[in-house]
Amino acid sequence: MASSYNHHLISLYLLLIYIISTTATTTSASPRPKSVILTLSKDTSTSQYTTKVIQRTPPVSVPLTLDLGTQYLWLNCGKRYVSSTYKPVNCGSPLCALANAKICRSCPAPPGPKPGCNKNTCRAIINNPITNKSTPRGSELATDVIQLNSSNGATTGGLVSLPNFLFVCAPTSLLGGLAKGVFGVAGFGRTKVSFPTQVSSTFRLAQVFALCLPPLSENGFAFLGDGPYNITPGGTGLNVDLRTMLTYTPLISNPVRTSEYFIGVQGIRVGGEDVQINKSLLSIDSKGYGGTTISLLYPYTSMETSIFKAVTTVFDKQIANSSFPTKRVAPVTPFEFCYDEFPSTRVGPAVQNIDLVLQSENVVWTIAPLNSLVRTNNVYCLAFVDGGKNPRSSIVIGGYQIEDNLLQFDRAKSRLGFSSSLVYDRIRCSFFNFTSKA
Repeated sequence: MASSYNHHLISLYLLLIYIISTTATTTSASPRPKSVILTLSKDTSTSQYTTKVIQRTPPVSVPLTLDLGTQYLWLNCGKRYVSSTYKPVNCGSPLCALANAKICRSCPAPPGPKPGCNKNTCRAIINNPITNKSTPRGSELATDVIQLNSSNGATTGGLVSLPNFLFVCAPTSLLGGLAKGVFGVAGFGRTKVSFPTQVSSTFRLAQVFALCLPPLSENGFAFLGDGPYNITPGGTGLNVDLRTMLTYTPLISNPVRTSEYFIGVQGIRVGGEDVQINKSLLSIDSKGYGGTTISLLYPYTSMETSIFKAVTTVFDKQIANSSFPTKRVAPVTPFEFCYDEFPSTRVGPAVQNIDLVLQSENVVWTIAPLNSLVRTNNVYCLAFVDGGKNPRSSIVIGGYQIEDNLLQFDRAKSRLGFSSSLVYDRIRCSFFNFTSKA
């Protein structure tokens, strides 16, 4: 454990040294902000969460899909990529080694840097997380300037520049399945060169980022840095630092899927009742299978078949034995358990909570009714899906279940902070004061 931690610190130190040495002879990075903020929105057709950054010289607004498992920022470098600050990464360079990019390729390029194909450049294999299509021959590793909004924790601020932001040039063919209009993927994975790692290293911020995902037609945010994350609850006029609402649980390492974020779910309760499941499925085996991960690309939480059946059976039985004036109705794809009506409350339908029991009985992530039921085709459906009999992860916590929740990914301390639904406290992610946006 100590050796792995020291190796991580050395890697971050090398990245910081690279940034300092390269910015010394080019455009300097902006003064250190308190934190950096991205504005998030939810795509209607794909349910992907997207953001925008400003990249290149002259600057261009670049829409991206967020993914917690992707290692890099990668984006399309087609014919429209024009930038005087684009720099390919040379084979054998420290940055090439830091990115663990082991392919070196020479291709006939005209004089001057041509995005996507230059002589003796370092290349990385990247993957489309939706289609699983990859670039087996590798894609060019490069740097360019990007600009992001700073923040004081209460409002968005002015733009700050990162002059040598590392990314991978992807072919147009790799964009399939992504939200319409996006240029690529902002990788937030647990890697040395992921999007948040580079931002934090450049501005010497804590290796921490927080997500507050929005429902459709609203804005959410991603904070890069330790906060504060100040929001004003509806009608109160008071500022609340959302960090005070967090409960923490360790992040678990997967020996195979090292860039993903896993947590140690120990059990599941529905309406306070323990669900009887095969708990061996909650552990990660030597091949990287099992356990519980968090994904922004799964619209709804997916559970291994036996876990799904156990949870839905208990939920449906409790509904049937309740005094609610409701009845089971025909399934609505992709959901199996749908009901005609429920009494409503300020925080969603009046049904039981679903709890993920974490490292102890007292550490529980509550999935509130607002996040467990979805209104579709004029009925309410339990927003969980059957993930099959041998999925890579036994439980994948999907985007819908964490909308209007705050999640803080603390890589330095290897822990996840979670709030459960903010709506109980009359807070929505969209309440943040978005005074300016990139």
